[in-house]
Amino acid sequence: MNSIGFPIPRKENENRRAILPDDIRALAHPEQLFIERGYGQPLQISDEEYELAGARLASLEDVLAQDIVCDPKMGSAPYLEQLHDKTVFGWLHAVQGRAVAELLVRNRLTALAWEDMFEADGRHTFWRNNEIAGHAAIAHALKCHPFPSTPRVAVLGNGNTARGAMATLQEMNIPYRQFTRKEEEAFRRNLSDFDVVVCAILWDIFRNDHIITRDDLKRMPANALIIDIACDTAGAIETSVPTTINDPCYVVDGVTHYVVDHTPSLLFEEASKSISKALVPHLDNLIEGANDPCLTDAFAVVKGVIIDQRIVDYAKR
Repeated sequence: MNSIGFPIPRKENENRRAILPDDIRALAHPEQLFIERGYGQPLQISDEEYELAGARLASLEDVLAQDIVCDPKMGSAPYLEQLHDKTVFGWLHAVQGRAVAELLVRNRLTALAWEDMFEADGRHTFWRNNEIAGHAAIAHALKCHPFPSTPRVAVLGNGNTARGAMATLQEMNIPYRQFTRKEEEAFRRNLSDFDVVVCAILWDIFRNDHIITRDDLKRMPANALIIDIACDTAGAIETSVPTTINDPCYVVDGVTHYVVDHTPSLLFEEASKSISKALVPHLDNLIEGANDPCLTDAFAVVKGVIIDQRIVDYAKR
C-alpha cells in the first residue's frame, strides 16, 4: 500500500489544508497518512486530533519521504525540487509552467494534477474551492481598491469562479453585467462602460490573443480596476502578472490590476473543509493503488515521462 505525506504548505499566506481529522475517520487506511506536526494550527486543530483520527504525525523530512506527497499548491512548493521518484498530488499547472514540467521529468516524478480532476458527473472535484476564489477575490479587491459609489461592473465567465464572484457582488448590492465566452466581442465593444472588470475565465493557453490588451487599458475609465481571478500571466488580460496577498495590486497605464493567485487562502477555513471533503473519497484508492477514473485522467507525468500531451504541445510554441 502507498503512504501519503501532508506537509505544511510553505507558500506565502497559504493556510488551506488538504485533509481534516473528521474526514480522515472515513478512511479505511488512516494509518497510511503522515501529517507534519503543526499541520492544523491555522484551523486551531491540534496534532492530537489528527492522531485520534488515525493518522500519524511526522517531521517534514519524514512526510516528504512518503510514496505520495500532497500539497494544495504543489506547483510552487519550495521542496518540490528535492523530491525524486515519488508521486506529487496537488495543483501543479505543469502545462503552462515549463519549469515545473521540466522538474517533474528531471526528478522522475509522477504528477497528479488537481486542476484535471473531474467526477463522474463532469463536475470539477474542487468546484467549491473555485467558488470561494470568486467570493474572496471580490471582497479582498474591494478593500485594496474601493469601488466607486455606483460602480459599473462586468463579470467575464460563467463557471464556478464567476458564480462565486457574482454571488458576492449580489450580497454587496453591486449590479453587474455578465459576459460568457461567446460574448467576448460584445464585452470588448463595451469595455469603456465598466469601472470594474472581473475576469473569471479559464484561459485557453493555446490562444494567442487577449480579451483585454494593453492598448485597451486606455479605453477604460479613470481609476478603473481589473480583478483577474484566473491569474493567467498575459492570458485573457495581457497585462496580468500574478501577485500575492501581501502585495495584491499594481497599476498599468492608470488601471489597477488585482491578480492574487490563491484567493481561497483568504477564506482558508471554508476552503480547507471543501478541499478535504472533495479529496477524501479518492485517498483510499490512492493508498491501495485501486482504479479511480477521476485520478487516472489527472496524470500529467508518470515516472518522469510526460503523459499530458498539452505539456509537449505548449512547450513547442
